[in-house]
Amino acid sequence: MSAINHRRWWALILLAGAQFMVIMDTSIIGVALPEMQRDLGFSQGSLQWVFNAYVVAFGGLLLLGGRLSDLFGARRVFVTGWLILIAGSAVAAAAGTADVELLGRAVQGAGGALIAPAAMTLLMMLFGHDSRELTKALAVYGAAAPAGGTAGVFLGGAITEWLSWPWLFILYIPIGVASLAAVPALLPSVKGRGGSVDLIGAGTATAGLALAVYAVVQAPELGWAAPQTLAALAGAAALLTAFVISQRLLRTPLMPLGVWRTPGLAAGNLAITLLGAAWIPMWYFLNLYLQQVLGYGAFASGAALLPMTLLMMVFMTTITGRLIARFGTKPLIVTGLVVLAAGLGQLSLIGPEGTFTADVLPGSLVAALGMSLVFIPATMASIGGARPEQAGLASGIVNTTYQVGSALGLAVMTAVATSQGADRIGDLPALTSGFQAAFIGAGTVALAGAALGLATMRSPKRAAPESAPEPAERTGV
Repeated sequence: MSAINHRRWWALILLAGAQFMVIMDTSIIGVALPEMQRDLGFSQGSLQWVFNAYVVAFGGLLLLGGRLSDLFGARRVFVTGWLILIAGSAVAAAAGTADVELLGRAVQGAGGALIAPAAMTLLMMLFGHDSRELTKALAVYGAAAPAGGTAGVFLGGAITEWLSWPWLFILYIPIGVASLAAVPALLPSVKGRGGSVDLIGAGTATAGLALAVYAVVQAPELGWAAPQTLAALAGAAALLTAFVISQRLLRTPLMPLGVWRTPGLAAGNLAITLLGAAWIPMWYFLNLYLQQVLGYGAFASGAALLPMTLLMMVFMTTITGRLIARFGTKPLIVTGLVVLAAGLGQLSLIGPEGTFTADVLPGSLVAALGMSLVFIPATMASIGGARPEQAGLASGIVNTTYQVGSALGLAVMTAVATSQGADRIGDLPALTSGFQAAFIGAGTVALAGAALGLATMRSPKRAAPESAPEPAERTGV
C-alpha cells in the first residue's frame, strides 16, 4: 500500500508539472515580446496576439478537452494533448513570420486544452477517496498554475537573454517527451464512458470567443462604433448564443447546462474569470513597463518579477490550505481580490523615471499575495461539489473561465492602454500613462470581483474538500 501511495504522489508531481508547463506557456513569451515584435513584424497593438492566440485556443477548447477526458479516458487525452503541444512548439520555434508564429501558438493552446482537464480528472481519480489528501493534492496542483504563470516570466527572460526567443518553444519538446515517457508507470489507465463529441458546441464556443477578442483588440484602431467592430461583436454574440442554445437542445452536449446547478460552480467561476481579467493584464503591462520604460533587458525584467513567484509558491503551498480549513473559501476569495486591487492601485502610481524598488516591487508583491489568496479557494469552490463523472467537465469549465477572463481582460486593458498613449513607443510619459490606465482598469475588475463574490458566494463552515467525490473504486478506478 505504501508503494502505491508513493507512486500516487509521484503522479501528482507529473500532473502538477504538466499544469505548470501549460500555464507557463501563457507567460513565458512575456519578456520576449519586444524581440519577437522586431523579428516577426508585429505592431504594438497586434503583439498581444502572441499571447491571445494561445489563450483563445486554450480557453475555447478546454470544455472539449474535459468532455473528451470523460468519454475516452483521461490518460489517453493527456498523452494526445502533449503530442499536440510538442507539435505546436516546433512550429512556433521555427516561425519566420507573424502568421506562422500565431499558428504555432494556437496549436500549442489546443494541446494545452487537452492536458489541463485530463490532468485534473486524473488527480481526482488518484486522491478523491480522502478529503485530507485531496486538499493537499489540490494545494500542490493549484499552486502550479499561478507559479507557472509567474515563473515563465523569469525563465523567459533568462532564455531570451542568453539564447533567443525560439528556445522558449524548443524547451517544451524534451519536457513533453519526458512527460510522455513517465505516463505508463505513474498514471492510471481507465476506459472512458464512450459517446459522441459535440463538435458544434466546441466550434461555436471557440469561434465566438476568438471573434469577441478580435473585436476588442481592433476597436481602438477602427473605433468602437465602426461597422467592422459592431459586426464582429454581433457575430461573437450570435455564436455564443448559438452555443448556449445547442447545449440545451443536443442529447450529448459539450457542456450540459445542468452542471451549473453544482453548488459553488457558478460563483467560483465568476471569481476565477475576474481574477484572470485582472491578473494577466497586470503581468503583461508590467513586463512592457520594465522593458520599454525602465529599459530593462529580458533577463533583468524576468528577474524583477522573481519575488512574486517565490511569494506565491511559498504562500500557496504552505499557508493557503490552512487558511481555507480555518475560514472557508469565500472570505479568502473576497479578501484576496481586494488585496489584488490594492496591489494594482500601487502599480498605477508608476512613473516614467521610476525605479524597481519604489514603483514595481511593493505593488507586485501585494498583487501576488492577492492572487495567492484567491486562486486555490476559487478553484476548490468551483469543483468541490462536482460529481465524479463530471470531474473532467467541471475542471474544464474552471480552466475555461480563467482563460476567457484572461483573454478578454487583456484585450480590454490593451484597448484602454492604447487609448491613453501605450502605442507611442519611445515616448516614455505616454507609455507610462497608458500602462497606468491599464493597471487602474485591472484593479477595478478585481474590486468588482470582490463585490460580486461577497454577494453571490455561500459561506460554508467547512472547506470545500469536505464534500469530496466518492472513493476512487466507485468511479471505476
